[in-house]
Amino acid sequence: MPVQAQQGIASPRTSAGLGGLAPALILIGLFFVVPVLALLLRSVTDPVAGLQNYAALLGDGTYARVFFNTFLVAFVVTIVTVLVAFPVAWMLAIMPPALASLLFSIIILSMWTNLLTRTYAWMVLLQRTGVINRALMSVGIIDQPLPLINNLTGVTIGMVYIMLPFMILPLVGTLRAIDPMTLRAAALCGASPFAAFLRILLPLSLPGIAAGGLMVFVMSLGYFVTPALLGGTSNMMLAEMIAQMIQSLLNWGLGSAAAFILLVVTMALYALQLRLVGNSRATGAA
Repeated sequence: MPVQAQQGIASPRTSAGLGGLAPALILIGLFFVVPVLALLLRSVTDPVAGLQNYAALLGDGTYARVFFNTFLVAFVVTIVTVLVAFPVAWMLAIMPPALASLLFSIIILSMWTNLLTRTYAWMVLLQRTGVINRALMSVGIIDQPLPLINNLTGVTIGMVYIMLPFMILPLVGTLRAIDPMTLRAAALCGASPFAAFLRILLPLSLPGIAAGGLMVFVMSLGYFVTPALLGGTSNMMLAEMIAQMIQSLLNWGLGSAAAFILLVVTMALYALQLRLVGNSRATGAA
């Protein structure tokens, strides 16, 4: 009887909880589920019903090259962003709070600057007659201007600059949560700075690296403005191809199929990251 009474009391609470979630569930359905289903439906019905759009994307060498270039750029940008962001995040984590807050504010402020303005600024800096090439030539480091634009180098530089705050933010939180006494204990036990970094600091910071790396990689997969302006037509990425298919060629079926493939890949990467981070936390707890 007591169990039945408890169940009777819990049932209204559960119903009330589900009722409170109704507005959120409706919003998710309207703004995520319905558009995704419409995208999937369009990809298999336009121009005729079938999987011909997916077969064209996966079987054509031109489209395969765009997919390969997209993942290559996203991978390179993610790796470079991690390498640049880690020392910056570590510096912010160990420096005095007042100075760290000032530098942190500058980093956040860069996120509020218009994306198109920042990309055009990099176009001016990286072109053959830009500031960077002129400075390198003036000091005698190079004799001819370096090709820093309309290639993978320009795309990487521009996107790393834009993605840095999204990598620094989770890394700073993770690094600040690490007990400094752990590194001091490693030094007292005779570990070199490199060994302490490799065997203690790096493993403890993996959750922040994983979270920031996933964010940067996923955002890089769908980036449009910076690759289009700094990469040129020879380095087209998937987002630019989708825009051309829909806006210029009016090929909604093929564009929807490409967008759905990108969505599926993104969700798969997110699920993989959750699984890996969850397993690493469970192993650490054990």
